[in-house]
Amino acid sequence: MLPPELQPRAFRPYISSSASAPSFPTSSSSYNSDLNPNSSPGSTSYYAGSTSSRRTSSTSSNSRYSSSSFGHNARIAVSLVPSAIFLLDLGGAPVVAILLLGLMIVYILDSLHFKSGSFFAFWFSLIAAQMAFFFSSALYYSFSHLPLALLAAISCALANFLVGIWVSLQFKWIQIEYPTIVLALERLLFACAPLIASVLFTWATVSAVGMINAAYYLMVFNCIFYWLYSIPRVSSFKFKQQISYHGGEVPHDNFILGQLESCVQSLNLLFFPSLFHLASHYSVIFSSTVAVCDVFLLFFIPFLFQLYASTRGALWWVTKKESQLHSIRFVNGALALVVVVVCLEVRVVFPSFGRYIHVPPPLNYLLVTITLLGGAGATAAYAVGMISDAFSSLLFTALAVIVSASGAIVVGFPILFLPLPSVAGFYLAHFFTKKRLSSYSAFVVLGSLMVMWFVIHNYWDLNIWIAGMSLKSFCKLIVGSVILAMVVPGLAVLPSKLSFMTEAGLISHAVLLCHIENNFFNYSNVYYYGMDDDVMYPSYMVAMTSCMGLAIVRRLSMDGRVGSKAVWILICLYSSKLSMLFMASKSVIWVSAVLLLAISPPLLLYKEKSKTTSKMKPWQGYAHAGVVSLSVWFCRETIFEAFQWWNGRPPTDGLLIGSCILLTGLACVPIVALHFSHVMSAKRWLVLVVATGLLFILMQPPIPVSWTYHSDLIRAARQSGDDISIYGFMALKPTWPSWLLIAAIVLSLAAITSIIPIKYIVEFRAFYSIAVGIALGIYISAQYFLQAAILHALIIITMICTSVFVVFTHLPSASSTKLLPWVFALIVALFPVTYLLEGQVRISKSVLGESEIIDTMEEDNNVAMLLAVEGARISLLGLYAAIFMLIALEIKFELASLMREMITEKGGLRHTQSGQISSASVPPKLRFMQQRRASTVPIFTIKRMAAEGAWMPAVGNVATVMCFAICLILNVHIAGGSNRAIFFLAPILLLLNQDSDFFAGFGDKQRYFPVTVAISAYLVLTSVYSIWEDVWHGNAGWSVNIGGPDWIFAVKNLALLILTFPSHILFNRFVWSNTKLADAKPLLTIPLNLPSVIITDIMKIKILGLLGVIYSLSQYLISKRQYVSGLKYI
Repeated sequence: MLPPELQPRAFRPYISSSASAPSFPTSSSSYNSDLNPNSSPGSTSYYAGSTSSRRTSSTSSNSRYSSSSFGHNARIAVSLVPSAIFLLDLGGAPVVAILLLGLMIVYILDSLHFKSGSFFAFWFSLIAAQMAFFFSSALYYSFSHLPLALLAAISCALANFLVGIWVSLQFKWIQIEYPTIVLALERLLFACAPLIASVLFTWATVSAVGMINAAYYLMVFNCIFYWLYSIPRVSSFKFKQQISYHGGEVPHDNFILGQLESCVQSLNLLFFPSLFHLASHYSVIFSSTVAVCDVFLLFFIPFLFQLYASTRGALWWVTKKESQLHSIRFVNGALALVVVVVCLEVRVVFPSFGRYIHVPPPLNYLLVTITLLGGAGATAAYAVGMISDAFSSLLFTALAVIVSASGAIVVGFPILFLPLPSVAGFYLAHFFTKKRLSSYSAFVVLGSLMVMWFVIHNYWDLNIWIAGMSLKSFCKLIVGSVILAMVVPGLAVLPSKLSFMTEAGLISHAVLLCHIENNFFNYSNVYYYGMDDDVMYPSYMVAMTSCMGLAIVRRLSMDGRVGSKAVWILICLYSSKLSMLFMASKSVIWVSAVLLLAISPPLLLYKEKSKTTSKMKPWQGYAHAGVVSLSVWFCRETIFEAFQWWNGRPPTDGLLIGSCILLTGLACVPIVALHFSHVMSAKRWLVLVVATGLLFILMQPPIPVSWTYHSDLIRAARQSGDDISIYGFMALKPTWPSWLLIAAIVLSLAAITSIIPIKYIVEFRAFYSIAVGIALGIYISAQYFLQAAILHALIIITMICTSVFVVFTHLPSASSTKLLPWVFALIVALFPVTYLLEGQVRISKSVLGESEIIDTMEEDNNVAMLLAVEGARISLLGLYAAIFMLIALEIKFELASLMREMITEKGGLRHTQSGQISSASVPPKLRFMQQRRASTVPIFTIKRMAAEGAWMPAVGNVATVMCFAICLILNVHIAGGSNRAIFFLAPILLLLNQDSDFFAGFGDKQRYFPVTVAISAYLVLTSVYSIWEDVWHGNAGWSVNIGGPDWIFAVKNLALLILTFPSHILFNRFVWSNTKLADAKPLLTIPLNLPSVIITDIMKIKILGLLGVIYSLSQYLISKRQYVSGLKYI
């Protein structure tokens, strides 16, 4: 029996591709390779029949389906990523906020392994974002006609839908469980992405540069996306088969797109740009010959492009015979080429370059047509491979000679020297047909002479200054660039030993091009005898030359004609030109080139054929990091200009230094990630550098002048008096304490990443905790409490005690467990002393300082002083709340770690014997290192916990209760006793621990009991207080308005409050005991809460009623679930 891959398609057995069914693609492919004598090492993905319209059945499609990662992500990202960015820009902040929230939910669900939940959460996020887009974007106001606005909204919605499909293809479980749907989604994505993306790209371009040439922009984007998506591609979800199967040709039913989709995309390429131009210019479409030529160009240029794409299989759906395709390309290409050349003459050549045509009509039309049509025909014939024999080579050479001669006559070349361009054309054609370097050298020499004659004849005598230089100097640069461009193709033919000449020519041309474009783009004026005229060097020319340069470099690199170092330099030079589009600076292009040359070696160099990346040596890593640092410091002026352009004023010194440090750290990420990923110290130092840069940017500490003013540009900006005249004087807050906060955070990061070995050396641990406490104490005192020195001392002592307590609780020493309770007691004792001392010291200073004029003290000064005291005390409350919260979190974390250790030890006792046997096989040296490391790490053990650490639960509970109480006080002072605050503050009580002294019987099962009790008690007490306050002040609600006494109001609301008690009591008992109720008693308490929700006048009682309903339903559902689970277990 033949294997399934070689059986006829209609008789292949069905193989399920579910998640539980095993698949053996490796063994299957090896089996086929062994049986097939014509197997080749190359393989292509095949899939026989993915839809019912094909000849294969669905069972066959499932058997040949392969669940793998989507292989066309880069191709899809080219169209959908810019489209998504454009949609986010149109939608604004609401769309971005909804998407961020949705992606956070998706990330959480995916991390919890809820695959289907994360999938649906992502789609719900897209739907919500689309709804927000409809309501927040200005589409309906931007378009004057409602149908256009609706079309724009539909296009945006379809783009959003395609983004969702693209992300859906990344879910592995969908590929495994729904293979047919995945194939359909892939086809839908390839069919619709070019249609929608071209529209959005054109929309964005028109928004930036205007509507005049919108149809041409659409034509360009259509051609790009047609090449990316309509060229036949094989699905990434199909098994790889041998190419020799099906005669060595990929069957057409294995392509992603079918005949219908390919036909629709072809029609879109041909007709949509011209129809769009007709619709947008219908009133002037026949007003001139130029307007008519636009319509022909918009049709026939895409037609020529499609004929060229047919050489890559774009017209596979038309016919399968190569001879028919060749005849289609020849006949239609010739006709389209004639139309395009004639239209370009009318549209571009004669209107724009008529001054350079020195032949009178009608000969000028004839010679220009011969030149353009002959040159285009020869180029097209060579591109499609029609120059293959002696006769075609002869015709090609003759056509090149005729085109060269007619072109020379058109530009006014002397008739006496007419053989010169003819010989140049002959040698160029001879080079293309015979690939002889001598022929190309002759063409370069003759062509250079012709270029120099043209430049001298037309521009040399003009007294014009352009781009900051004379026209003669500019002409020299242009001639040099053209000569280099002509020399490089000949150098590329040289043997590989002489490839350095090609590299030198390419680098020289790239540097010259950067210099010319930098001068021409950054200078916007031409000076001609004192007259000013704007020079339009469009931005798209910079982008186009950069893209063409990168494409040429990539092609030469793939052909092996240039080395990796030359590719590295050329990529950096061509990419640096793009920086001119974002920042107007004369030096930005060179600064960007230096930065790219310093950052990119880990990515572009150190590559070998035998492996993907060859690792750097340590000294090379240090050298590259040093070069990166020097290059960033060299580019500080450009960074300064960038911030000045963004903010409208010079950046602070801290922001500038922080940006340089951050940029240095980010630039070193490729070095560490690609070449030193196994070195933990490198990762730690990189994290420390990046964090330091971020801290400098956020804190912006004062920097000494000598650090930043080694630049005339920065010094001039700092010493300018315009800031004062424009912005006026601004009261600056002292910023030197920010250095202390930066030092504390950096020290903490160094300790966390083990750069400072506090984990193993007790002395370092003590010095570290004291240093961090002093730094934080001085920072808080100098930044928020500037009045009393005694208060500063108390705050510093408090922060030192807190730092010591947290550090030594996490990493205890031999004697720390005995001293830490006293440290915590000192913190608790300092709290009331500091709180009371703050107000007393300030008031006593005010009274003593103004005792002589106490009678004349103004009332507003007293009020201001009292408000200042109140604000300072609230700040102290917030500080101590944070301190107690930190202590409670640390103790909770330590106790949880101890419980996990205890469980691990209990489980490890069962495997003692096997562990002893396995330890015997460990080498003695390794076993000694393990024992030494285990003995040096200071951690609590269970016995030490029982002996010396019994205070931890009590201390954690005291800290938790004090933090909760202080937060309630802050809620009263800051939020006025908000009802919603208790729902955010009550979870603090989850930090309570099992303690025999204060909370007897409290365990892990009762951890939610304090939260629910606190919420209920807080709402009950505040409700009683609200009733008493309203009655006391005579504000008794609606009962007073109709004449009722105050006690009616009080009795009614108290009765409604009491009606909410049963639900809360039952639920709190349930949370404490965690025992189910067999009856429906919780449901019976629901009606008691409804009057409290409907009738009461106090919002807190309404909240209690709603909580009672929620509590009763939750208790009933949880009990029912426990009951059902018990029955299942039985």
